[in-house]
Amino acid sequence: MNPALKKFLQTWLVNTFAVLVTVTVLPHFHCEPKLAVFLVSLLLGILNTFLRRYMILVALPLVIFSLGLFLVVINGCLIYLVDWIMGPTFEVDGFGWAMLGSVLIGLISLILNIVTGNSHTQLKVRRQRRPTDTRGRDGGGDGPVIDV
Repeated sequence: MNPALKKFLQTWLVNTFAVLVTVTVLPHFHCEPKLAVFLVSLLLGILNTFLRRYMILVALPLVIFSLGLFLVVINGCLIYLVDWIMGPTFEVDGFGWAMLGSVLIGLISLILNIVTGNSHTQLKVRRQRRPTDTRGRDGGGDGPVIDV
């Protein structure tokens, strides 16, 4: 199988699972029939690919001023746009719920992408001996060093 196609399918399945969990857990998300969640995640991925970057560019001062927290609002807008496009098949009861859903979808996708190796994010924990100071004393003890 083509590696690019494999990565696309893996990412799509991870995002579909994240949307399915969000629809199941949050009572203000409705998707009927449940198989429509595949189409919802595909549409959300397409909008993220083509529209999100322009939304971030337009809102760049707000994104910088809020230290990136405004991205939650942008992701909520995209989920609300999917709600508008899909009509009665996929419904979100309000914009606040769309923002909460975007946070939940993002967290689940992040965790699953790390577990499946589909992400470039790495977490390394190693033990390292602290160097001695100039007077020959030990600089402390052994302690964990976390590289993210």
